[in-house]
Amino acid sequence: MLDQTAKFRIGEVVKHRLFSFRGVIYDVDPQFANTEEWWQAIPENLRPRKDQPFYHLLAENDESHYVAYVSEQNLLRDTSGEPIEHPSVHELFTGFDGTAYVRKSGSALN
Repeated sequence: MLDQTAKFRIGEVVKHRLFSFRGVIYDVDPQFANTEEWWQAIPENLRPRKDQPFYHLLAENDESHYVAYVSEQNLLRDTSGEPIEHPSVHELFTGFDGTAYVRKSGSALN
């Protein structure tokens, strides 16, 4: 469920504030909803607060495509206008308008 305080929306293209990857949001958690082990594996100086929205992304960098889980504090809007090349994009979304994708009705990532 999308929290009303979430800064970004499903279908929006974003980029990571610190690392060289970008992606399209396909789900939002109102606050941290991953494992404690996952959170503890992040170096302490980079570890995000848990009390903020976290976004599920179909992500890509120059080397690969993957799924990422990113805190709101670490995301920026991607203004490149470039589409995401992740192979699962077409399973979840229809057309791209240069800023965001439109989610297919009834779509779910397995």
